[in-house]
Amino acid sequence: MFSRSARVIARSPLAGRVARVPSAPLRTFASTPRSLQELLKTPLYEYNVGKEAKMVPFAGYSMPLSYGSIGQTTAHNHVRTAAGLFDVSHMLQHTFKGPGAQDFLLSLTPSSLASLTPFTSTLSVILNDLGGIIDDTIITKQEGDDSFYIVTNAGRIKEDKELISKKLAEWKGKEVKWETLDGYGLVALQGPKAAETLQKLVDVDLSSVKFGQSTFAHVGENKVKCHLARGGYTGEDGFEISIPPADAVSVTEQLVASPDVMLIGLGARDSLRLEAGMCLYGHDLDESISPVEAGLSWVIGKDRRSEDAPAFPGRSRILKELKEGPRRRRVGFVVDGAPAREGCLVFDAEGSQQIGVITSGIPSPTLGKNIAMGYVANGQHKKGTQVQVEVRKKRRNATVTPMPFVPSKYFK
Repeated sequence: MFSRSARVIARSPLAGRVARVPSAPLRTFASTPRSLQELLKTPLYEYNVGKEAKMVPFAGYSMPLSYGSIGQTTAHNHVRTAAGLFDVSHMLQHTFKGPGAQDFLLSLTPSSLASLTPFTSTLSVILNDLGGIIDDTIITKQEGDDSFYIVTNAGRIKEDKELISKKLAEWKGKEVKWETLDGYGLVALQGPKAAETLQKLVDVDLSSVKFGQSTFAHVGENKVKCHLARGGYTGEDGFEISIPPADAVSVTEQLVASPDVMLIGLGARDSLRLEAGMCLYGHDLDESISPVEAGLSWVIGKDRRSEDAPAFPGRSRILKELKEGPRRRRVGFVVDGAPAREGCLVFDAEGSQQIGVITSGIPSPTLGKNIAMGYVANGQHKKGTQVQVEVRKKRRNATVTPMPFVPSKYFK
């Protein structure tokens, strides 16, 4: 059952005032527990431990970094060639229902929700009053204009819940019922064999569900009703499957029973998402960064870009950046020599002026190159721009490169 987090009648734009610090290093906002005993556990925790997972702290949860003796590169390549299953149950799943649900979500985000048809979704961002990103999220319209399913980041649970509770308490529009799916499982089945594997276990034709679409289906031998969303964090075709608490382990076991499916941990998830050009909150996004700076202008609906449209938090800053350009921009890099990690400084081609900072970086298992993501001053962001990155006190040549680094293979 859903656990009821709020039911309200509320109004007004966002609060949550956070000082903008444009020049500060990007920060990780996920809280760090004081001891391992304080870490939260997903519904698949015991299952993961039984599969010899190496458990590590992540966003307040005990999460699998890897499984058994399988290395990160092997796991990464398996997702690119077959299918991998990720426990992402640490993410917070919500529903917003009622005649005021759509208007309430419009007051939190800059997206165009009216244009969504039932069981379609959009990436979006929850904004503070200064136009900074409190969290990134997926919003799925379910039935009509009064039922939405959204998923937010584990590392922002406290901030998201506090914000939503505050905004609902102030809401004076039509009724909104907010519930969180506490205890639900969420797994991501990703890779070129994901659809073939899942099709054998469900009672719907998955060829009718395209990227960015979702459906309800009965899964496995017990016909467990689950929400399936086609999409994911790896750039591969795949599905995120929301599972009722009592059935999380059994459904996962049936998915992993396929010889094509391997359990995959956080290590490979990070390298896969960076190859796909995906952001990690607290590293590539934070409360000082706007969606325009982050290269996410496309989440700002065209029908939200005028002063006459329903307001969203930080609108004046964001509309100004859309018109005049932002001060900094998120870009990709290919780096010569050693890999650039988070916090490495970026300089212009001559090495005379710092122009940015790396927020994520890895040796790419797929490309055999060192890739990175970060922010540079506007004007230094164009494809092919030559820069220098300081890695271990040595300047390395790097090239601004379009993302994704590895072409996406979504089913459209």
